[in-house]
Amino acid sequence: MALKYLITGATGGLGSQVLAHLAATVPPSSLAAASSTESNRAQFEARGIAFRVTNFDDPASLEAAFDGVENLFFVSTNTFDNERRAKQHRNVIEAAKKVGVKHTWYTSLAFGGLRSDSKIDVQQAHLETEKMLKESGITYTSIREGLYTDAFPLFLQWYPSTETIYIPQDAQITYTSRDELGEANAKLLLKGGHENEIVLLTANEPLSAGDIVRIINETTNRNVKVKIVSSEEYVRYHTANDEGKKTEWFWNKRLSWFEGIAKGDALLSNPLMREVLGREPKKASAMIREVLQENPNYTWHQNYVDKEQYRATLPRK
Repeated sequence: MALKYLITGATGGLGSQVLAHLAATVPPSSLAAASSTESNRAQFEARGIAFRVTNFDDPASLEAAFDGVENLFFVSTNTFDNERRAKQHRNVIEAAKKVGVKHTWYTSLAFGGLRSDSKIDVQQAHLETEKMLKESGITYTSIREGLYTDAFPLFLQWYPSTETIYIPQDAQITYTSRDELGEANAKLLLKGGHENEIVLLTANEPLSAGDIVRIINETTNRNVKVKIVSSEEYVRYHTANDEGKKTEWFWNKRLSWFEGIAKGDALLSNPLMREVLGREPKKASAMIREVLQENPNYTWHQNYVDKEQYRATLPRK
């Protein structure tokens, strides 16, 4: 039976939000959720939503999952290893083409805005995937997703215990609510169109690290400071002291983030998200303040190599 929409990464932060907004609008029988874990099946089938297992390293599983799908919402895989990510993404695109998916919607990343010349390391796999999509001949839309406001601790390398933030330079970043991105993506899928286009979803308020630190201090009664250091000291300091246990490899890759952001790759502005939502997206400064008022020890999962270490930071229910 044909399925109108299949959402990969349906248990993740963005995919779950997209699915929730779709489920509030269209019959659950028109939806399918996909993830790599079979044990997630029951939670979706209990809501009348079909479930399909997707292993991005196993093309056969992808072909089976995508069979009969009209709109594939393809959430990029969660790895900082560009080579592995590109291989996984190629598997998805080839499977979508083989089984005849009508429209593939890819969650790209917004570094560089609508330009395609960003040198930021994490953006490279997204640019490569967009190239694959174009060359594949399938119908696609690449949605360059705004940089998550929710992830501000990762951009600052801030933990609740942090007294001084060490960064090589401080430039402005436009942050966007992940929940609102979920809503905007769902509305794009429902509206359709944008065939073989790259689009940008972003809010419009830029903030520096200094701006965010002021909010942290005002909201949580801390006295966090920002210290600008050399690139070499940045890598050395975080390799030795990172609470989340990320390696020197990661910190060296992060240098390209700072270089690109200093050149304006994260200074984003576009009207599409406002048009799709029908309102102005939430300002990052207001959202960060709200998040910290609710949980002064808020942190972000990608700050931690060990997921159990991250879970230990979460408030107990």
